Amino acid sequence: MGIFKQFFNNTRKPDGWMGKLMVNGMNQGHAAVSDWGLSYFPDIPVAAHSMVADFGCGGGRNTAALLKRFPAATVTALDYSKVACDKTKQFNRHEVQIGRCNVVQGDVSRLPFEAATFDVITAFETVYFWPGPVESFQEVWRVLKPGGTFMIVNESDGRNTKDEKWAGIIDGMRIFTQERLTQYLKDAGFSQIAAHVNRKQHWICLLAEKAR
Repeated sequence: MGIFKQFFNNTRKPDGWMGKLMVNGMNQGHAAVSDWGLSYFPDIPVAAHSMVADFGCGGGRNTAALLKRFPAATVTALDYSKVACDKTKQFNRHEVQIGRCNVVQGDVSRLPFEAATFDVITAFETVYFWPGPVESFQEVWRVLKPGGTFMIVNESDGRNTKDEKWAGIIDGMRIFTQERLTQYLKDAGFSQIAAHVNRKQHWICLLAEKAR
């Protein structure tokens, strides 16, 4: 494997010194699309007991954004990369110390949480690599409370031919269209799925609700 391909394969599961470089880059490179996606999140009150989760947390920047957006909630960050978990802990060290942020190393296809745990779950720039992904979405559905919201934000909408090169460089990467993701979410049990698209940037944001 060439050095270029080896580096970008750390997008999937950051590891070693290349992985540390990658998670730093994620915090900067994904900021614009993440903030764009969060702008579509419903302006709903979040009580002190609410639980929010960021699955595929990467470098922890989006976890920090969730901590700020939901100041009364506890935020759990999950990634199956130890490098990503360590970076997320460091990036949000104050919130970790005071107990507002929990960082967990785990697999989205076998989530280490009880059913109906979270009010909100987000996935920024990560479902490209999720097993299934219907089976992983079913796990998200399982740990989401009735009435809870699952947000997916991707900077590739499956309609930009320039993005196809990344699927050839990064092992296991799959780029999905809005329609394909919507169907996967329905197959996993979600309802009331809303989609937002930035056609110029080819960004997509999906909001899926678990029925009450």
